[in-house]
Amino acid sequence: MKHRILVADGDPSGCEEMRSLLSTWGYNVETADDGKQALDRSLSFRPSLVIADVLLPLLDGLELLKAIHEELPATAVIIVTSHGSIESAVSAMKDGAYDYLTKPVDCTRLRLLLEKAVEKVAIVREVTLLRRQLKERRGLGRLLGASPAMQEVYRLIEMAAATAAPVLISGDTGTGKELVARTIHDLSSRAKHPFIPLNCSAVPDTLLESELFGCERGAFTGALARRPGYFELAHGGTIFLDEVSEMSPAVQAKYLRTLQDGIVRRLGGSDQFRVDVRVMAATNQNVAKAMRNGTFREDLYYRINVLDIALPPLRSRTEDIPLLVQAFLAEANDKYARQVETVDDAVMKRLCEHSWPGNVRELRNIVERAVITCRGHSITAHGLALGPAADSRLDACGGVLLPVGTSLEDSERELIVRTLASVNDNKTRAAHILGVSVKTLHNKLRRWRLAPSEV
Repeated sequence: MKHRILVADGDPSGCEEMRSLLSTWGYNVETADDGKQALDRSLSFRPSLVIADVLLPLLDGLELLKAIHEELPATAVIIVTSHGSIESAVSAMKDGAYDYLTKPVDCTRLRLLLEKAVEKVAIVREVTLLRRQLKERRGLGRLLGASPAMQEVYRLIEMAAATAAPVLISGDTGTGKELVARTIHDLSSRAKHPFIPLNCSAVPDTLLESELFGCERGAFTGALARRPGYFELAHGGTIFLDEVSEMSPAVQAKYLRTLQDGIVRRLGGSDQFRVDVRVMAATNQNVAKAMRNGTFREDLYYRINVLDIALPPLRSRTEDIPLLVQAFLAEANDKYARQVETVDDAVMKRLCEHSWPGNVRELRNIVERAVITCRGHSITAHGLALGPAADSRLDACGGVLLPVGTSLEDSERELIVRTLASVNDNKTRAAHILGVSVKTLHNKLRRWRLAPSEV
């Protein structure tokens, strides 16, 4: 996301000139012609940095500096003076200005100053968040939740971060498996090196090998140049393989060898070289069942499953929903420059009763949409794009409640429909949960004339 900068100058032409310059440097810029307007826009725009002329109408630069530090303590302020007044510069620095500039502004110095200032602001905000999280133990890194289930996840993450052992992260779609892997990486000694994610289910089997290990020119049709693979790119850091159970057995065998000896050979090449990479993997499939079916190698499973972290679905930790909602509100407000402060009690009740088949990802999406469409400072039921009250048919554990007298066929149909909804229409996953083959599941859906859009 672009860093936001507010430029406040009583000279409109000077404002526009500065806005144009900063925009070409990649910043998101807004302007103000007087101090009062600058303060109002700061509260809605929430910039990382304010550049304010000391001689502003209505509210001068030094008064604006004090007001911003009271309202937005993490925002840096650079004071600009036309006359190079030592007195005003010293006063500004005493009042907490990040630095000061004199007109005409030296563009080279300004650019270096901005880079350092926004970097400092980012660090201050991150440290403030981490300190608050640690104090309240409401989360770890970008993970949020104070429930007992999440406290256990945090304990395992801290344990994993202290070692270089392979980690297998399991959990339903949308529970945050990649976020857990990133948190482990960020807390480990490899944090300064690359974190390279790859979704194995999104890459065809014919290309997955070259994605992982790289290829030489001419190795296959379309290989026009030598290309490094993900293992090379992750050297010194971490590679994260999402949906690892989707790998074909042939690729699994080559992957296992690299895990065992750290040796990589590009597709179509003869040279071998060693890489230093920590491996983390994730899956939402039943790996034990895949091993019994022969689609997942047992030796590979035990190699990647040295440490196992199982993420709870959101429906099993509903006490975390209010905390997550507030975090997503703040995130969406910052992203879209909105000022939605809360959700009303009726909305929070509905959110806590929802079954959340899409887990935390679904909750973030719903809150973000509600913030965009909200017309006031509080989200009401009218602005909530949540599914119909049919969710009440699910109990607190995600089961299906059926009235006495329901026929066996209707019961079976309802169970299948609800299972498909809970896994985002992933028929392979639903078949595993229901204990039937994918073919049987498709036959039942065809018999009931259920189109994909209806389930």
